[in-house]
Amino acid sequence: MDFVVKLMFTLILALIASLSMEVVVGARSDWQWSNKYNKLNLLESGDLVINLPGQPKVDFQHHAGYVTVDEKNGRALFYWFYEASTLPDEKPLVLWLNGGDKKLFVPGPGCSSVGYGATQEIGPFIVDTDGHPLKLNPYAWNTEANMLFLESPVGVGFSYSNTTTDYDNLGDDFTANDAYTFLYKWFLKFPSYRSRIFYVAGESYAGKYVPELAELILDKNKDPTLLINLKGILLGNPETCDAEDWKGLVDYAWSHAVVSDETHETIRMSCDFNSNNTWSNNDCSQAVDEVLRQYKEIDIYSLYTSVCIGNSTSSGGSEQDIIASNMPRIMGGYDPCLDEYATTYYNRPDVQKALHVSNGDHLKNWSICNMKIFDDWSDSKESVLPIYKKLIAAGLRIWVYSGDTDGRVPVLSTRYSLSSLGLPITRAWRPWYHKKQVGGWLQEYEGLTFATFRGAGHAVPIFKPSESLAFFSSFLRGESPPFKRY
Repeated sequence: MDFVVKLMFTLILALIASLSMEVVVGARSDWQWSNKYNKLNLLESGDLVINLPGQPKVDFQHHAGYVTVDEKNGRALFYWFYEASTLPDEKPLVLWLNGGDKKLFVPGPGCSSVGYGATQEIGPFIVDTDGHPLKLNPYAWNTEANMLFLESPVGVGFSYSNTTTDYDNLGDDFTANDAYTFLYKWFLKFPSYRSRIFYVAGESYAGKYVPELAELILDKNKDPTLLINLKGILLGNPETCDAEDWKGLVDYAWSHAVVSDETHETIRMSCDFNSNNTWSNNDCSQAVDEVLRQYKEIDIYSLYTSVCIGNSTSSGGSEQDIIASNMPRIMGGYDPCLDEYATTYYNRPDVQKALHVSNGDHLKNWSICNMKIFDDWSDSKESVLPIYKKLIAAGLRIWVYSGDTDGRVPVLSTRYSLSSLGLPITRAWRPWYHKKQVGGWLQEYEGLTFATFRGAGHAVPIFKPSESLAFFSSFLRGESPPFKRY
């Protein structure tokens, strides 16, 4: 009997050892996928979110936690993954990235995909009021796809590094490589998704993140053992080409009466945005500063909506005045104080514990944007248009959209950038419709589709949630949005 027990114990130890070796080999031998690891699915439930404070009841699972992208330096990225609300095994996987948004007046990275994309725009749970429970988003994109939100690079949101020099090296290439490593290791955690149809989407500075990551995936896919089933990218109000972005910003400000004719004329005469020393020209620099100064009086990301006054009377107005100033936008579906609500929510001990970022006692400081990342950014490509050409040649689906009331990365910037590609037009400029109303305008090129959203600011889904979901669904199907009033 003792012999049988010893034999069984020996066999169990051997099995555990073989499984451990499988995981290590799968992670080290040129990043080859492990079929046995896929079948065991050992880690898939480890980051399951339960008891999230204020969460509405839902029928799908969601997971949140860390993926270590550099063991030696202790560098880890935080993610939040929502399964599709129906048929998750059949629907594609979409990675969403945010760049630098409402805190930044000039191009740059540094803001949270959880704080913006997941919490304010397209996630299933939207922070409702300051510190209060979440509300269900009826237009969440996980009705159409499995949605993965990533806080990238380290220093954004909950993502971190234990090695301070990592923060000195942050830039476009660093971020793309970490995002790729994240994806590889995330697929080890969730192996049932590794061969799923995959898209990368994002807005603002993610206009650079997304094409750069897509290009890296494309290059790595030359090795069939590393295959990620990338089919396309989706970009909203994206930073694309620095020169065209700046030109579009100042032209849009002038054409929408934010600055004077004289300021615009000074910029037109003195600014060469294609130059390496644009800002050495004092006339140009001072005139552009005037544009940004005027934009600080309103919301550069949404020209025609109110700014967030705040939650106290310290600004000089009464509580009634504050409510009155914000109520028209809240009633219209847009609350300008969402940033504040998100910051309060994600710094709650019980929320951090539920999301597996702290034990609920020793909290991590979460902010929606990190200005130090923006200030210290060491590597930013002047243009990702050459990458567009490469992705188009590879046959990837590329859709770009612009909210037409955004002054930060305005529709003019995107039109200037796309025009410089010189792509043949396959379907001329025309309106597209949603629920019998014009959602915006659309033009199709060989290899690229461009659309506007009528009356939407920088983060389009905040302003046009129903239209955005319909547009996203069209993108996934590879079908043009309706161009007739049905």
